[in-house]
Amino acid sequence: MGGVSRRAERRGKMMSEVGHDLHTLFPGEASHLHALKVESGPFRGLAERHHLLSREIARIESGLDAGSDERLEDLKKQRLDLLDQVAAMIAERKGK
Repeated sequence: MGGVSRRAERRGKMMSEVGHDLHTLFPGEASHLHALKVESGPFRGLAERHHLLSREIARIESGLDAGSDERLEDLKKQRLDLLDQVAAMIAERKGK
């Protein structure tokens, strides 16, 4: 019975992360996102950090990890800051 619960938790975690994928958050920018991933080390770092933050937020929200409301808010603010940086990098690339 415990195994079923863990599978359900993993499935729930994966579903809550899907909406925070960069391609979902920046629809229509797939070519720019791909180019930035290939060409820019700093962008790859941002993308990885965004993924890790989204995963941590999803785990706290789903109850898999403990975290205070303040911690959750801080993580969400960090993720928003990263998204602002990603948006700026996309805009800069479009300007080239």
